Amino acid sequence: MSPQPPVVFAIGASRTVGMTIANQLGIELGLHEEREFEDGEHKVRPLINVRGRNVFVVHSLYSDPHQSANDKLIRLIFLTGALKDASASRVTLVIPYLAYARKDRRSQPRDPVSIRYVAQMLEAVGADHVVTVDVHNLAAYQNAFRIPADHLDSVKIFIEHLVRVRDRDSLAILSPDIGGVKRAEHFRDALVRATGQVIPLGFMEKARAKGVLTPGRITGDVTGRTVIIFDDMISTRGTLAHAAAACKSLGAKRVVAAATHGLFTSRANDALSTRDIDQVIVTDSVPAGRLDPQMTATKLMVLPLAGLLAETIKRLHSGGSLVELLDV
Repeated sequence: MSPQPPVVFAIGASRTVGMTIANQLGIELGLHEEREFEDGEHKVRPLINVRGRNVFVVHSLYSDPHQSANDKLIRLIFLTGALKDASASRVTLVIPYLAYARKDRRSQPRDPVSIRYVAQMLEAVGADHVVTVDVHNLAAYQNAFRIPADHLDSVKIFIEHLVRVRDRDSLAILSPDIGGVKRAEHFRDALVRATGQVIPLGFMEKARAKGVLTPGRITGDVTGRTVIIFDDMISTRGTLAHAAAACKSLGAKRVVAAATHGLFTSRANDALSTRDIDQVIVTDSVPAGRLDPQMTATKLMVLPLAGLLAETIKRLHSGGSLVELLDV
């Protein structure tokens, strides 16, 4: 346990959530410089003394109109190295959305295992600890790092929201594919404990090869129910749209899509405009900047992660446990 408060930095577009985290911790966000050069190079450095301090860097690695995920990754690498060179005692990287986490295995000959390479780069510049939220494949994430790698579960945030706004409709939980059934089951079980309802679990059969999605049938009871399609992310609209349409064709009353990371990378506005989807709920791990403002106002609900991240930093800094924090 450090006698001094933690030092928290937040890079680029993550400064908004970083400032909220710092406010909740009762500290000032650490000052740093991000400088661009005419040839496309850049630098990032702390502007305060971090010698012997326990430092946390908040930086979500998603692409936006201004910077790619690669741009953000290299800035994180540079700041981590600069902090260690400035004699920070420990540097913990808090990465709400971790780029390349989906590329966790060789699906074709000579494929890269990109999540492992990202881990090696962060370790090489001296990162001591990594924290992320709802990674695509937990086992692959944990195995990629040789330093402590904590994984935060956003289920509690979704449950607290749904319990506040729930109506009397019967619910059903659906995984958009068989690979996400364990995730959806965990969410269903937590919702059952919170509501006392009997909630069926189902999934959509599908196959994907070289980016081409082939949807199949829905397994599970959705007729007359509000169906919550639960996944770790919404990227393209394909899986979500097919699952929602299939649920409505089977007589679902409402369809709510819930996912931690709202990437909305391809035909994003179509993902909300379809009549088969009544609401989309995501966290602010990735800002919904690609969406039309009108659709954002009518269908999108964004749940903040700052409280979870601030409490995580507080516990890690004081030597506390994250188990109770994530218990649902």
